Amino acid sequence: MSPDDAIFQAFEIEPSGKEAPTEEELFQLLCDRIAWMIEHNMEYLLSLLYRNDVKESKIHFALSPYEKDPANVAIAKLVMERQKQRMATKKEYGKQNADDVEEGLRW
Repeated sequence: MSPDDAIFQAFEIEPSGKEAPTEEELFQLLCDRIAWMIEHNMEYLLSLLYRNDVKESKIHFALSPYEKDPANVAIAKLVMERQKQRMATKKEYGKQNADDVEEGLRW
């Protein structure tokens, strides 16, 4: 699953067109979806953020009056940042050879 697919699935965004969106287009789609969720389904948005492992302290700051960006933009930035971190972790640890893992720890 690509990072785009993970965001589309988690935030129930329908991709437009056959080509994958650019990062800028994906960001704008995410901003729009989050703005809608803030207005209509805040509890579900918070649940999605927790499930996607976005730090609670960062969410609180994004929703505070101290954040310079609008809440939907700040939260979209957090989601994109977290998704990039997750992909980097998968890339780094996904390449481990099963022979390098102790017998008792293998799946």
